[in-house]
Amino acid sequence: MFKRSLPKVLILVLLVSLITGCSSKESTDDKETGADDSTRYISIATGGTAGTYYPLGGALAKIFNDNIDGVTANAQATGASTENVGLIAEGEAEVAFIQNDITYYAFTGTETFEGKDKIENMRGMAMIYPELVQILATKESNIKSVDDLRGKKVAIGAPGSGVEANARQVLAVHGMTYDDLGKADYLSFNEAADQLKNKQIDAAFITAGIPTSAVTEVAQTSDIVMIPIEKDKITELIDRYPYYTEVDIPKGTYNGQEHDNPTVAVMAMLVVPEDLDEELVYNMTKTLFEHKQEIADTHDRGNDIQLETALIGMPIEVHPGAQRYYDEKGINK
Repeated sequence: MFKRSLPKVLILVLLVSLITGCSSKESTDDKETGADDSTRYISIATGGTAGTYYPLGGALAKIFNDNIDGVTANAQATGASTENVGLIAEGEAEVAFIQNDITYYAFTGTETFEGKDKIENMRGMAMIYPELVQILATKESNIKSVDDLRGKKVAIGAPGSGVEANARQVLAVHGMTYDDLGKADYLSFNEAADQLKNKQIDAAFITAGIPTSAVTEVAQTSDIVMIPIEKDKITELIDRYPYYTEVDIPKGTYNGQEHDNPTVAVMAMLVVPEDLDEELVYNMTKTLFEHKQEIADTHDRGNDIQLETALIGMPIEVHPGAQRYYDEKGINK
């Protein structure tokens, strides 16, 4: 009986050997190709390719990849602030660029997020630079003030975007709604730029760090004017919405701009999920500030990234990993 069973035993041994050999080869292949189950993939949600978030996100991904062991980071083009809130909330991004006003709306369920569930699983990583509300118009439109937008075709930002909220609020302090415009077009930066060049619209709201590539492109090929916000209206805006600050778009920022242009700004910030690993967030925050010059080499707004202002205007709780770095550096909110 034992002798008759022997061939079956030998076959079984051979099969086990083959399987073990294959597994060993796969393990060796993994090592040779550098496969590593410990790699942490970081998706950085930015904005449209014509805005400021996108090039800054690319620079951020590079310094993370170069300086944080085990991290592979990539910048993703998105619909910017409002879409990025959703990506963070749903765990589809590990880092996101978001305007601080939009972060506040999402966290508190107000303004553009009124009637929706509050997004409370977001935490702040850093405040990084001012985003200026820029109102530009074609020279042919004869628009010289915000009041002159009445009856005109105006791009007001993508639906639900930070730009759209800013446009609505600026119009409101001037006693206007979208109904007072000739037409309110919900357009992205690229779409607004194209339609300004083609004279399909008269003016556009764009909220971004300066110089904004979409505005630069239009100014190089078309005659445009920057529309100021008057001092009393700036004061009213800040009284109603304290996350705004008064700023100027310096003369010469864009081709043909001969004077400083008074306006308001919100702050761009970096947001992470509440449950993101503390050590990872600590390392990302540290890398952001220790390698900020590499970001500045990519875009001028990188020069605005300062440790001393990293918590000024922070509208939500700071992530513990980021807070640990600020505590080490003596930075308080």
